[in-house]
Amino acid sequence: MTMRSLPTAALVVVLASLSIPAEAQDASPPGRRAARREAETKASEDAVQRNAALAKGVELLLSMQEGDGADGKAEWPYEGVYRVRGSIPVGYRVGGTSICAMALLEAPGYDTDEPRREAVRRAAAFVCRAADDPLMSATDYDGGYDVRCWGYCYALQFLLDLRTAKAVPEGMSEEVDRRVRQYIGALQQVEIPQVGGWNYARPPGRESPAPASPFVTAPCLRALFEAKAQGFDVDAAAVQRGLDALERCRTASGAFAYAARGNASRSTDGTPGAIGRMVAAEVTLALAGRSDIPRIRGALDAFLAHWDQLEKRRQQPGTHVGPFAVAPYYFFYAHLYAAEAIEQLPAHERPYYRDRLAALLFKVREANGSWNDRVFPRSANFGTATALLALSAPNRRPPAGWPHAQE
Repeated sequence: MTMRSLPTAALVVVLASLSIPAEAQDASPPGRRAARREAETKASEDAVQRNAALAKGVELLLSMQEGDGADGKAEWPYEGVYRVRGSIPVGYRVGGTSICAMALLEAPGYDTDEPRREAVRRAAAFVCRAADDPLMSATDYDGGYDVRCWGYCYALQFLLDLRTAKAVPEGMSEEVDRRVRQYIGALQQVEIPQVGGWNYARPPGRESPAPASPFVTAPCLRALFEAKAQGFDVDAAAVQRGLDALERCRTASGAFAYAARGNASRSTDGTPGAIGRMVAAEVTLALAGRSDIPRIRGALDAFLAHWDQLEKRRQQPGTHVGPFAVAPYYFFYAHLYAAEAIEQLPAHERPYYRDRLAALLFKVREANGSWNDRVFPRSANFGTATALLALSAPNRRPPAGWPHAQE
């Protein structure tokens, strides 16, 4: 039916309704309309703040890239207290570089930002080349305190993210795929024997069993999930052992032990010191069908309830200091995986948790727009990158899961 065919009275009603302001047509009570307008205004202001922080963070990360090797300024080394022959270990250099490059890749505007694309290209070249460094060799690995698994894990995730975003630098496709396979193999080679999972703090000897660390095992599994989803060969048995090890770390209270070889279900509740492990582990287990929304929500609620215990250790000396043995480097790690946990919740629950997390991140932002949880100025690269990844989480594609039987 057209306007011309409408009876005159009906046409008058239609035209009159078109002239009524939208707000007047809203039958909601005035208080509800005002609350909705206030919420929309806040959401708009939050988006402006978030986008400005992302842009500033990108600028800062570009200024922090360093190095004078074959690839030029190609690195963002993670700096902690651990050294190998007096130098930052290669695993920290590769892992830190990968995390910073992922943050640049995920922030808005990457496709048209040539300086950023060039910085990521240099990082990708370094991460690929570093796979052949003798101190990154999985064959020569012999246990002990050794962080090369961090390098394997985040290098793998970074290279897979490049493929997902169709952002592999020109001329590097074959090299990236080759290094993806190499890093998958390396991760699988340094799996903890007899126990499963991963840990950078192990007894001497690669065949010596050790407790699995959820702090390490969760991101290693996530990288392997993504590799499998992209069609690469992954040892399913190693993944299942890792999932078993991760699940054994869960205590009766829902916390996760710092490391466990056997069943930790009867361990003392250490929730205040475990909140970062909890969000990382529950999401990883859920992606493999071994956790659920109530557990993820519980981990997030614990993160918010006990956040002050993390904050007390931010930018403090030492590592695992009491009463909850929270190390400073755990701070932004926890925020990154809390952000990912939020995106697993039902859509209507996410805004509340996103707002809470963003408020906490902005509360600890440095005056120059960076983030840092260590006493080392250089560690601002890691802190800023993880904060940017947390703020970008709502816009990232859902993470890959591990095939499992649906209930």
